[in-house]
Amino acid sequence: MATQPLGLRERKKAETRQHIAATARQLFGARGFDEVTVAEVAVAADVSEATVFNYFPSKEDLFYSGLEAFEQTLLDAIRERPAGDSALAAFGRFVSEPRGMLASSDPETMERQAAMARVIEESPALLAREAKILAGFTDSLAELLREETGARPDDVEPWVAANAILGVHRALIGFARAQVLAGARNPALARRVRAQAKQALAALDEGLGTYAVKR
Repeated sequence: MATQPLGLRERKKAETRQHIAATARQLFGARGFDEVTVAEVAVAADVSEATVFNYFPSKEDLFYSGLEAFEQTLLDAIRERPAGDSALAAFGRFVSEPRGMLASSDPETMERQAAMARVIEESPALLAREAKILAGFTDSLAELLREETGARPDDVEPWVAANAILGVHRALIGFARAQVLAGARNPALARRVRAQAKQALAALDEGLGTYAVKR
């Protein structure tokens, strides 16, 4: 089904949300997450503090504003895999596609991403929120696998499989971030992450390669 174009009001709201988030990320990158207040973000974005909170319930949500769309993309990649494919195979294709810090070799873009990586590593609040977000991804994937396989609500297998699959994702995030902070940049960074992904997925394949094969 074709997506209906957004109306003028919806477009303006989306633009405002993107502007506030982009302004916040610039401030966070320059000064660090913990040193920037929501009030300062509001002033820099030329909106009221109440407007910021209308779009983002917390300061952490300002930083991680794009992850809702990422979660949906990840779940869709697994949900829409062809018949005969396992959930692990679909996830493997998903993580092999260049995105985020692996998608660009532009020096300016890479340095902005490196700055964001430093901001995350220096903020316990952001690290805690990242862990919570990834735990939510895992729960969503477990529910998807539970529905597909017809597992009972108290069956642990979908939850174990989802944790194993998202565990690869968490590990790759940590690996890529550490590489960036150590000075690695694309294309070498992307090659190293792909190699690590291939190795990790191979380790899971024997145990999960035939799990949740779509019929």
